[in-house]
Amino acid sequence: QVRLVESGGGLVQPGGSLRLSCAASGTFFSINTMGWYRQAPGKQRELVATITSGGNTNYADSVKGRFTISRDNAKNTVYLQMNSLKPEDTAVYYCNAAAKPTIVAPIINYWGQGTQVTVSS
Repeated sequence: QVRLVESGGGLVQPGGSLRLSCAASGTFFSINTMGWYRQAPGKQRELVATITSGGNTNYADSVKGRFTISRDNAKNTVYLQMNSLKPEDTAVYYCNAAAKPTIVAPIINYWGQGTQVTVSS
C-alpha cells in the first residue's frame, strides 16, 4: 500500500510561484511514474506533468515553460515548481504514483488527497 501526502498549495497572485511536494510512504516494491494532475471546478481532472523513475518528463501544453517536475527517488518524493502562475491554473492538484506493491503484483495507481492552488489578485 502506498500513501501519498501533498503539501505546498495556497493562494498566490498572478505571476507568482508555488512549489508542490508529494511524499510517498508505506510498503511497496517500486514506484514507477509519478505525476501531478489537477481538477478545476466543473471540469475533468487533467494531466499536468509526469516523471518516470529514470527522469523522463511529460508536460501538458498549457504548463510547458512555466512548470517543472522533479523527483528525489531516495526520498520517494515528487515536486512541482510552478512559475508565472495564471488564474486558469487555479485547481485542486493531485499527486499520482504508479507503483508495484510487491514484485509479483501489477502496477497500481495511487492518488493523494489533493492540495488547493488558487491564483488570484
